[in-house]
Amino acid sequence: MAQPSSATPDLTFQNPTRIRAGFRLTFDVPFPTPMLFVVQPTDRLHPTGTRQRIEDQRPLGAAPGLHSYTDTHGNTVWRALAPAGTFTVGHDLIAQISRSPDPTLPGLPKTPVEALPDEVLTYLLPSRYVDSDLISDDAWARFGHIQGGWATVQAISDHLYGACVYGSGSTSATTASQALASGRAVCRDFAHMGVAYCRALNIPARYVCGYLPDIDIRPDPVPMDFHAWFEAYLDGQWRTFDARHNRPRAGRLVIAQGRDASDVAFTTTFGNARLTSMTVWADEAPDGMTLDDPPNPRVF
Repeated sequence: MAQPSSATPDLTFQNPTRIRAGFRLTFDVPFPTPMLFVVQPTDRLHPTGTRQRIEDQRPLGAAPGLHSYTDTHGNTVWRALAPAGTFTVGHDLIAQISRSPDPTLPGLPKTPVEALPDEVLTYLLPSRYVDSDLISDDAWARFGHIQGGWATVQAISDHLYGACVYGSGSTSATTASQALASGRAVCRDFAHMGVAYCRALNIPARYVCGYLPDIDIRPDPVPMDFHAWFEAYLDGQWRTFDARHNRPRAGRLVIAQGRDASDVAFTTTFGNARLTSMTVWADEAPDGMTLDDPPNPRVF
């Protein structure tokens, strides 16, 4: 399993805080099954210009031969052969990150397609769950008249926040257009819909998954899950938007980024492994907390 880099002289933190985050997944595995997990945050630069730094981390449970590699999007992926029976895998970490909320930059322009970097162009194209080609007419009718890049993406987030009720109803196969038609969405769907509208309007956008602790808001009593949001490429940088909450939030701890959830699914199973329990935690860590202290999980 990859360990965080010890060379971090360029890490800068504005209004820093520590986040304790992690998970534990248990599966019923009828026979040895290959599995992939995209669940490990790493040191990385945030769109805000600050960075997240992994202070300490450790696995919780493991499988014989578990190892990690870096995918084409720069994410850390665990690869394992889960043994038959009850299989548990998890991760626990403390990270340093900025406590400041997502920046709001309403004057940012939209970057013309011809001025986009080559590596960004793939985020203009439809993908497995982002069927932006199917909502193109709706996107231009709703938002085509808006001037400015930030203003357009914020209008998309405002629309989704008001048009879709947060709640279960989708499945792991639900696409952006299907979620839009249903009017019900979880965070995964909100992110896919935001990405789809952006791409339909020639704004590069990508899917992001990670942890989002309850900082400076009323604590949510429901069981915690991994969170998803999206980033739009505006004025030369990736910018954070979250149509699920539609307000600046503090403490985002990024796990992975990709075209859509197919690139960053927290688990991919090449066989009949059934998830039987999931526990996730993400909270602001007081000074002095270490991984030897118990976390504060909310069982899903």
